[in-house]
Amino acid sequence: MYLESLTLRDYRNYEDLNVSFSPAINILLGENAQGKTNLLEAIYVLSMTRSHRTNNDKELIKWDKTAAIIQGRVNKQLGTVPLEIQVNSKGKKAKVNHLEQAKLSQYIGQFNVILFAPEDLALVKGAPAVRRRFVDMEFGQINARYLYNLGQYRTILKQRNQYLKQLQHKKNQDLVFLDVLSDQLAAFGAEIVHQRLIFLKQLEFWANQLQEEITQSAETLTFEYATHLEDAADQTIEQLYAQLQNDLKKATKKEIFQGTTLAGPHRDDVRFLINGKNVQTYGSQGQQRTTALSVKLAEIELMKEETGEYPVLLLDDVLSELDDMRQTHLLKTIQNKVQTFLTTPNLSGIARTLINEPKIFHINQGNLLEEEEHTVD
Repeated sequence: MYLESLTLRDYRNYEDLNVSFSPAINILLGENAQGKTNLLEAIYVLSMTRSHRTNNDKELIKWDKTAAIIQGRVNKQLGTVPLEIQVNSKGKKAKVNHLEQAKLSQYIGQFNVILFAPEDLALVKGAPAVRRRFVDMEFGQINARYLYNLGQYRTILKQRNQYLKQLQHKKNQDLVFLDVLSDQLAAFGAEIVHQRLIFLKQLEFWANQLQEEITQSAETLTFEYATHLEDAADQTIEQLYAQLQNDLKKATKKEIFQGTTLAGPHRDDVRFLINGKNVQTYGSQGQQRTTALSVKLAEIELMKEETGEYPVLLLDDVLSELDDMRQTHLLKTIQNKVQTFLTTPNLSGIARTLINEPKIFHINQGNLLEEEEHTVD
């Protein structure tokens, strides 16, 4: 899978852009605030229907304009597919083969991307919410059922939290309705936990291989799914459902007092262990960065395994955050495997040596100029 071309209309600082890409490595060179990350963001939005940088869609629209359009042609095994995302003040529309999709969730999965930015190095040492978001965003791309369950869970969780606040403030006293919401939440929550465990086991397999390669077999990387549910990995969906139901029932008084839901996968975490020790607590900064790199690169292999096609890789100024050894491993891993978009103010010596025949674009104030010669010298 690769992105053949991209068209932007009134997107961020791009007024009118039409560009074709290499199926291999595309380098976006330019100083800060010229539009490198905006272009990468547009590709991400074309895949995920949302930005990784903001929750306010209006920020995607060029100043003083009313709408933004992103169009792309994606080359897949079964042919080329035109995709389109429209953003305006009323919301978003997504089209596949020029046909509007009834729901954005039906669109996701048409074009898979993996984004690796400097903030992703916080995947290991960041808050649990960072890792939950990582799991949900990446697994949601490759499994429509997971995406559906997650959407339903979030909707019910929001309703339940609102109702708990009503009970907290004595605006309502009907616990029967709370039981109904609890039952629904437990049902979708059990599905999510079960699917996360499967996903993480697969991802662990690929990540450990990469970790061993980078560290010359000195380190073994394993994952641990941290949940309040007992023996979750050995439980059926029905058993997980029963546990969640019971936990929600036990926590009812405390939840009403606090006005929020205290049990469920929205509070779970993922721990990364090197040779059995938690990297977040005991790992060096180098080990934390190596682990984050291994996990992100493992996604490439997992998506290929699950969908039959490699995703597109977006590297947003990440080389400057990696030392020579990790740069080398990253570039060797992606070379001749996945279409890659790499933003950087300048190319390091390692990148100049390892990247073969990239397509290079110079970006200045939202304008792209392609180099005629495919060289990084």
